[in-house]
Amino acid sequence: MPVVDIHTHIYPPTFVELLRSRTTVPYVRTFPDAPDSSRLIILPGEDDPSTPSTSRGRPIGPEYYDIAQKISFMDKHKIDISVISLANPWLDFLPSNEAEEAAKRINDDVDGLCAKYPGRLYAFGTLPLSAPMETVVKEIERLARLKHMRGVIMGTSGLGNGLDDPALDPIYAALEKHEQLIFLHPHYGLPASVYGPRANEYGHVLPLALGFPLETTIAVTRMLLSGVWERFKKLNVLLAHSGGTLPFLAGRIESCIKHDGHLKKEGKIEERRDVWDILKTNIYLDAVIYSEVGLKAAMDASGSDRLLFGTDHPFFPPLEADAKEWHSVNANYSAISTTFKDHETAAKDVLGNNAIRILKLHP
Repeated sequence: MPVVDIHTHIYPPTFVELLRSRTTVPYVRTFPDAPDSSRLIILPGEDDPSTPSTSRGRPIGPEYYDIAQKISFMDKHKIDISVISLANPWLDFLPSNEAEEAAKRINDDVDGLCAKYPGRLYAFGTLPLSAPMETVVKEIERLARLKHMRGVIMGTSGLGNGLDDPALDPIYAALEKHEQLIFLHPHYGLPASVYGPRANEYGHVLPLALGFPLETTIAVTRMLLSGVWERFKKLNVLLAHSGGTLPFLAGRIESCIKHDGHLKKEGKIEERRDVWDILKTNIYLDAVIYSEVGLKAAMDASGSDRLLFGTDHPFFPPLEADAKEWHSVNANYSAISTTFKDHETAAKDVLGNNAIRILKLHP
């Protein structure tokens, strides 16, 4: 049985070079009080000198961009296949006239990295969302022809107005036509003010543990409310971090929709697909949730045949210098083992068979 990691990131050399060339967020920089450590700054405010140094972005080393280290990580954790993708900030920040060329260069770079390890690496491509619409659609069509690409990774901002923006319809149509899945990943979290004035004292815990999952939940709920899946019934979306809080809140979302007078007046209640239908038809969930409780909620919401194993590498490494394995990865393995202790076939499906079937992988 192959183990497939569908949530694993890479900052290919061309992307790192682009980020190092910048002087504003997002970028890679050093700080005077830590001159030997390059840090990836991707969230607004992370480069504030008054912020404790360990809260300023993330230290970026070879594990971020050296594909050999990705393979070494896979071997250490018994992962046979990885579907790699850029992590945030993707390319949304680029000027319109630079986005097309950057997307082609970076997507070709990633596809080339996959070619170095036949059968072990596949990828989700990145779109030049700041470019004209015909350029974005053209890149979707090109990605569909690249040997190792199996979809695209997108953040929650879309073209800047969220994923319920009608202007995204040509993109959704092209992805649906070419059977390209969206790997939806959070980026900005929630406004920093919601965490309170002492948030910086708590490192990255509040934005990562709470902001990211809620960002995902809000984005998908807006897609539901705007009728994206009524218009694109075969549009498939893989949600990072087991769907954020969507599996837990789906019932409440559905109830609030059914009891909303404004939506009823607008005629948006009767002729729509409900949350549960879309969760079991159009949405896939990764198993990056680190606990049996969260994984069971994801399974109950979408079904074990729609869950896919992931690690979120190179993020969440062990803090001990002598650690041989990553605690975060073992937590995901353990959650699957415990959740499916009486269902060996289902466990194997989550660990790899589902990904092979859904993404048409060829180990």
